[in-house]
Amino acid sequence: MSDNLPINLAELKARIEAAHVYDLAKRTPLELAPTLTKMLGRNVWLKREDLQDVFSFKIRGAANRMASLTDAEKQRGVCAASAGNHAQGVAASATYYGTKSVIFMPITTPPIKVEAVQARGGETRLVGDSYDAACEAALDYAKESGAVFIHPFDEIDVIAGQGTIGKEILEQMPRPPAAVYVCVGGGGLISGVGTWVKAHNPETRIVSVEPAGAATLQTSFRAKQRMALNNVDKFADGVAVKMVGEKTFDIAKRVVDETMTVTNDEISAAVKYVFEATRTVVEPAGALALAGLISQVRAGVAPEGDCVVTISGANVNFDRIGHIVERAELGAGGEMLFAATIPEKPGAFLNFCRALSGNGGAEEDSAQRAVTEFNYRYSDSAAAHVLVGVKLTPDCSRKQVLRDMSAEGIDVVDLSHDRLAKRHLRHMVGGRASAGIPEVIYRFEFPERPGALTDFLINLDARWNISLFHYRNHGASTAHVLCGFQVPKGDAKALHARLSKIGFPMVQETGNVAYRYFLNG
Repeated sequence: MSDNLPINLAELKARIEAAHVYDLAKRTPLELAPTLTKMLGRNVWLKREDLQDVFSFKIRGAANRMASLTDAEKQRGVCAASAGNHAQGVAASATYYGTKSVIFMPITTPPIKVEAVQARGGETRLVGDSYDAACEAALDYAKESGAVFIHPFDEIDVIAGQGTIGKEILEQMPRPPAAVYVCVGGGGLISGVGTWVKAHNPETRIVSVEPAGAATLQTSFRAKQRMALNNVDKFADGVAVKMVGEKTFDIAKRVVDETMTVTNDEISAAVKYVFEATRTVVEPAGALALAGLISQVRAGVAPEGDCVVTISGANVNFDRIGHIVERAELGAGGEMLFAATIPEKPGAFLNFCRALSGNGGAEEDSAQRAVTEFNYRYSDSAAAHVLVGVKLTPDCSRKQVLRDMSAEGIDVVDLSHDRLAKRHLRHMVGGRASAGIPEVIYRFEFPERPGALTDFLINLDARWNISLFHYRNHGASTAHVLCGFQVPKGDAKALHARLSKIGFPMVQETGNVAYRYFLNG
């Protein structure tokens, strides 16, 4: 088959049929997800490429490309450029065939991914700050050494290897699917899957899903030619590609029915949904296709019937999981983040919490809303600014929260979609109190239930003004709370006695060195 454009799809289909992948790749399961099926009102099938030995579909394309090399080419060795999944696939495939592999990776690649490539027998070389710089170095090495460069997506044998996923999907489905949602970076996966599925079931819709900040295929479709992105959002690093491939774009124009994008919050929410369905933590790119299906269902434009989503990989760094979890509730529409201004006077904090509880702040209704986060630091005597996160439910919508706050005369700004607030502000609210304020600091463990904060404030004498409050819901049975009180001279013992009666475990932290460095005036 010639690599010249346009690509002959019938020949590509034949290559998929003959692809040599199963010495290294698994025939992964296609699983019906009952919870997602119920939530989305149609059968949702997960193609579990995260279950490959290298935790990604990339092993298929790498294995097929390696199998196609001549003995002479294998003797020369191979090289590749990648920051993760393709690198592991090439290293594992080369080791299987007894071939030397040199993988060029950006200096910014997390150590866990570099070590994973080395563990599979690849030699790693860290070059530059981006994939493009690593790729240029790999191409230079190929010219100098004679090694065969294996492209991550824009080679026919790589595309054919990825296309075996489409073949498996149709073999595993009880009937032809209404749609297949595919995550897209350089386009190798959707080109292969789309070619096979369209050849056998032209009515099945092939939907491309990309991050809003890395929409290389959608941008090129709209321009009717390949277009390089000026900036690439690397949140879903497995698909963070500057420009779709030349061959993959040619194929995608003929097999992709629709392109769409999703936000990072929607991707994070999809990671959560995959975990709830499979108890597996996938990488952002691995949940991208599901995010697309959920987005279309909510918009009322998803097809009825069976919908397949590619779960493309699970190579996620452990230290990123916390950030993904934090964004997930906002992406799922399950959390609201807002700023409020309240009078700086004793009792105002309690009145605010009562208003937050809903229904005019009646105590018996205080369990309706669960606070996920509460940040406050005293700054002046006129007004206080608080940053609050609230869990949303069918009975507690974003609009209802805003109405309840407004009814109590509390000025509120919704920050749920404010990138600065979500990425930075929620971790930075605080600072030092004005000098000279007599302050006592306590650390508490609150029971993780709606209404615990209101109960605490109701049982606290209003004569002690709260000057600092930090609360985060961590998904455990207890929440850790830091609280500061303005205490008149000689009144500290009375405060301690009152707090002890409330019954929450507590430790006084006024003498803590971190408090004195960063929070004390």
